[in-house]
Amino acid sequence: MTEAAAPGQSFPIASSATFATRLANASRAAGPLLFFGLRLWVSVCLALYLAFWLELDNPDWAGVTAALVCQPHLGASLRKGWYRMIGTVVGGVAIVVLTACFPQDRVAFLVGLALWGAGCAFVATILRNSSLALAAQLAGITAAIIASSELGATGGANGEVFMLAVIRCTEICIGIVSAGVVLLGTDFGNASRRLATLFAAISAEIAGGFTGTLALAGSELPDTQPARSELIRRVIALDPVIDEAFGESAQLRYHSPVLQTAVNGLIAAIAGWRVVWVHLTRRSEAGVVLRSLPQELRSAPKHGKPLLWMADPTGLRRICEAAVGTMTALPAPTPSLRLLTDQTAAVLAGISHALNGLAVLVADPAWPGPRGYRVRLHVPDWLPSLVSAGPVFVTIGAVELFWIITQWPNGALAITFAVIGVLLFSPRADQAYAGAVGFVVGTGLSAALAAVIAFAVFPGKEGFAAFSIAIGLVLVPAGAGVAQPWQTPMFTAMTAFFSFLLAPTNEMSYDVIQFYNRALAIVAGLGIAALSFRLLPPLSPAFRTRRLMTLTLRDLRRLAIGAQLVTALSVGSAIIQLRRIARCPGLAPELDAALEAVARGDSAMATTHLGQLDVALAARPDTAGLQVRGSILAISEGLLQHATYFDAGAPA
Repeated sequence: MTEAAAPGQSFPIASSATFATRLANASRAAGPLLFFGLRLWVSVCLALYLAFWLELDNPDWAGVTAALVCQPHLGASLRKGWYRMIGTVVGGVAIVVLTACFPQDRVAFLVGLALWGAGCAFVATILRNSSLALAAQLAGITAAIIASSELGATGGANGEVFMLAVIRCTEICIGIVSAGVVLLGTDFGNASRRLATLFAAISAEIAGGFTGTLALAGSELPDTQPARSELIRRVIALDPVIDEAFGESAQLRYHSPVLQTAVNGLIAAIAGWRVVWVHLTRRSEAGVVLRSLPQELRSAPKHGKPLLWMADPTGLRRICEAAVGTMTALPAPTPSLRLLTDQTAAVLAGISHALNGLAVLVADPAWPGPRGYRVRLHVPDWLPSLVSAGPVFVTIGAVELFWIITQWPNGALAITFAVIGVLLFSPRADQAYAGAVGFVVGTGLSAALAAVIAFAVFPGKEGFAAFSIAIGLVLVPAGAGVAQPWQTPMFTAMTAFFSFLLAPTNEMSYDVIQFYNRALAIVAGLGIAALSFRLLPPLSPAFRTRRLMTLTLRDLRRLAIGAQLVTALSVGSAIIQLRRIARCPGLAPELDAALEAVARGDSAMATTHLGQLDVALAARPDTAGLQVRGSILAISEGLLQHATYFDAGAPA
């Protein structure tokens, strides 16, 4: 028997083993973080060295850019780096044009700078899930950086703007290129593999959940809405990973419409799954549909094995396409069965599109190639972008006015960092204030560390090697903090602005007053940006969600004339199909009456008219009639389940 330990008795051998295990686990976890910190440090050192070698007057902007561009993932850094270079050039051209338009008008120049910043914030918010948003942000930030160099003590343009623009754009591009070179030499990237795994896992879970719904049809069918909502969240989260994959592979960028169609296919498959689940909670006639599915899909696990789907995506896609044809041709003597077969075909078609994108990612040799996909940019709601741009204009204008009134010598620098703060965080909506506060805290910590390095370590040290080792004492651990999820904005600010606070030059200056004035301007500019997000908060997630649902309902009513977002999508798709195939002689008045009832927010009357239309169609037992009746059934069940949503805000 094992003896119990007496009170206070310890087991030093077991404790030592546990401690050693924990230490080994911690070391393995810290290894990649510290390696990224080293890469970031080398990137900053390379950027500063090139700027010194070219004898640029402000090499610190090269270090700032290198730290900001260096990302834990290779694809993200490269993809964002190219767009940041584009934004840098656009911002340089914009400030030159602005100076040429208002060479002697100080007020117009400053108002134009504020408007340019607001416009960049507007574009960045619209395209916040795209690398083009970074180009818009850099266009605004570059313009502010160049403006701060050309403005006088109280604001006003001068004739040196062109050379200043060339120099500042060169410094920023040096930082971007330096970070890219270091990352290319130390990271081979795996974004395509990670994206393929995500596509395969989501597709397998949709297939497994859908076949599970068919297998458990009836009154005891479990609620699948939480699972569908989680899958939608994961589909939306694919966007940044797709962007990373594009950064690593020019071939994938060529096939970007295929991947976007694959994402849309996953959403369509989830929407079709919802229609089937709603229908099967009232009926249990899914056996014939389930038996008609191919065995490869019927055996898909609910939490699928992505490796099995990644092994032969083209073969699985052909199986899904064949199953779509089977569902379309399957005899369906009742509208209920016709609805099930049509929606099952929609689910399979969506999964087929996802598998087509998966075949591109894994470079399947059997993939037949692109089919002329086309993707259009669509903005569902312009209001968040307008709300984001307004506070940016007010914030920049307020700092400019304060500078002119007080004639603060470092006011131009405060304007620059206020622009940096508001442009970096305005697209983050409800997370903007927390991120901006973290940025201010990180900048404050960076200022304290820079003071220690500048006045306690640097004096007496000569040469770039000693300088690099000194800044590495801060950049390596802070860079490791950037690569982990806790307080990332704080560590990003520490790495980005540390070298800027040091203000390295070929002949180092150790002026304490100048250092603290510079640090005060930076912290004040970022602090004002953070305060603006508190005083002029962006739209809350709840408000944006309600507004999107209202706009979706409005579009649905317009569609009917001429819950939930997925519900509205399903009902809207059914209305489109119904309008296309139900224009039979003698039935148009009843159909128009039903759709007009949907348009005015009277779901009960719409359901009544749809029922009358279904009765009239029952005398026509042909395939087209059954398809129409299936669409009627889908619309009626959607209106019945979410009557409150569809009747909300009905026109008077």
